Amino acid sequence: IVENILEPALLGKDPLNTEQRFKDMKKAGNALEIGGAIWIAIAGIDIALWDIKGKSLNKPIYELLGGKTKEKMPVYASSMKRDLTPKEEAKRAVYYAEKGFKGYKLHSAVPGKIDDDADQTIETVTEVRKAVGDAFDILVDVNGAYSVHHAIEIGKQLEQLGVFHFEEPRPHYDLDGLAKVSESLDIPVASGENIYTEYEYKDLILKGKVDIVQPDIVKTPGFTTFIKVSKLADIFGIPLTCHNTQPIISTIAHAHFVCSSENFPYAQEYNIEEISIRDKYPILENPLVISDGFLEIPEGPGLGVNFDMKMIKKLSR
Repeated sequence: IVENILEPALLGKDPLNTEQRFKDMKKAGNALEIGGAIWIAIAGIDIALWDIKGKSLNKPIYELLGGKTKEKMPVYASSMKRDLTPKEEAKRAVYYAEKGFKGYKLHSAVPGKIDDDADQTIETVTEVRKAVGDAFDILVDVNGAYSVHHAIEIGKQLEQLGVFHFEEPRPHYDLDGLAKVSESLDIPVASGENIYTEYEYKDLILKGKVDIVQPDIVKTPGFTTFIKVSKLADIFGIPLTCHNTQPIISTIAHAHFVCSSENFPYAQEYNIEEISIRDKYPILENPLVISDGFLEIPEGPGLGVNFDMKMIKKLSR
């Protein structure tokens, strides 16, 4: 996609004109009925173009976006495992609470199996709440694994357990179902990780009636679209929180945006599972720093990071 579709649309053009380059890529992608894979490719290039712009102007991206509104990005620990027992998940949550993380998200239910009998969401959240106490945020993501009726039933129990947000109780495309769930619950309903354009986010807000919008900068393509989604959410008074499972470029890009916007009032997602290019074979010259639940935003121009090209060449063999 990058070499055959997007590269010809960009070669020889000004990389600092990020808005126009985005339009060039979108036009090129439309030749193949633009969809998810192309949006993700566009996201990567858009982030790179903003990095180039920042380095060219000797400014960090957060300054290009208007300047800092916060010095560091608060993060919560996001557990991706679905094979832990309730007590094992609770023990893990305590570990990250003691490390200073601002909350803990568990992924529960069985994606692709609506209302599966093996679901242990309530049992797990109950154990986690007992272990971490009432002053620690718990977030629950079920990846669209419930019917409307069951989502409302589970959501009411999660309310009693003090859960901070209920993520994707219905698949993103079931806007009517999302609206029914959201309007039946007091717990905030979050969604957005599986859509791409500002037009889809408009429908998610107006038709899906969600309480929290969750764009992902490597899907909601790049800074250029993130700006539009953030403005849209601000118009309707809807807060944003990043969907962020990728711990390198995605996390850095999110940090620049979050720290330059007042639309992100909550802690942001940080993947705690082992990731080879972060933990075993680090591709950054200097690792990202998380201390007491806050990620320090890189201060150099552009994204503010440099890659270990020797490691990248080694991994690409």
